Amino acid sequence: NKAWKTYCAERDITVNACGKLVVANDEEEREKLHELKRRGERNGSNVRICSAEEAKAIEPNVKTYKEALYSPDTASVDPAEVCRHLRVDLEKQGVVFQFNTRYVGRKGNIVLTDQGDLQAGKIINCAGLYADKVAKDFGFGERYTMIPFKGLYLKYTKNKTDIKINIYPVPNLNNPFLGVHFTKTADGSIKIGPTAIPALWRENYTGMDNFKIDELASIFWQESRLFLTNAFHFRDLAYEEWRKYNKRYFIQLAQNMVEEIDPEGFTEFTKPGIRAQLLDKTRLALLQDFVVEADQNSIHVLNAVSPAFTCAFPFARYVVSNYC
Repeated sequence: NKAWKTYCAERDITVNACGKLVVANDEEEREKLHELKRRGERNGSNVRICSAEEAKAIEPNVKTYKEALYSPDTASVDPAEVCRHLRVDLEKQGVVFQFNTRYVGRKGNIVLTDQGDLQAGKIINCAGLYADKVAKDFGFGERYTMIPFKGLYLKYTKNKTDIKINIYPVPNLNNPFLGVHFTKTADGSIKIGPTAIPALWRENYTGMDNFKIDELASIFWQESRLFLTNAFHFRDLAYEEWRKYNKRYFIQLAQNMVEEIDPEGFTEFTKPGIRAQLLDKTRLALLQDFVVEADQNSIHVLNAVSPAFTCAFPFARYVVSNYC
């Protein structure tokens, strides 16, 4: 968060320093707020518990049970704008980007692509949805596979001032998903989401786009195992997420966190995203932390969980310091 704010300030990139409230529905969730506070403080975050009245003073439209968790330093940026600046900065330092280039395999320390071969002293695999497949070519990540989850956001286009802060529910601490929440974007717009709907192939963004039968077979097999065993309550998670295809239900989840919002103001879905979520095939468990495996020739970032974008700079420094 601090690293991004500094980077954006130096380049005049818009930052919406709106803050965030995490709200509770009942006594059980109120107790979890205090656990989240303990975790935040252990990681050096500026967070505090505030009363419902204090939360109302911060965001008049918020609704919570007795208390809320307040993070005043939370901010929003436009990731696409940030990436455009990063590209310019990196190209000035000699980095070459090869877009529209597909990884085919490896031969020693040579990466084979459909646009020619690339030789490297050290290969760093940050391939997201395909990180596990690349890692296996190098002898890593054998116990893992990637399970894709589709994330959808719904835009609120009626009035930007109806919400002025990010509002989150207390998450289920047993899985890595944060639940449907209100997000204030860099330009002040409002959206709710995301979903975490189990996808059927890695790039299952829309309809049958990017369909691959081998991925469908593999992912359907793993998701069937999770569904039948109900590992980490996957069956319950899947039912709940599939319900979010119902727009009215999706909106109701957000309405529970505020006093008033016009359901007719939610007019359009954003472009879907796919979360690359690592599964431990042996334990049938979703990995909830970063997973990095490496040797002297290659480094593989197998699981980049939330808040991966927020901590991108310090995490990159960590990888370079510990594995390069």
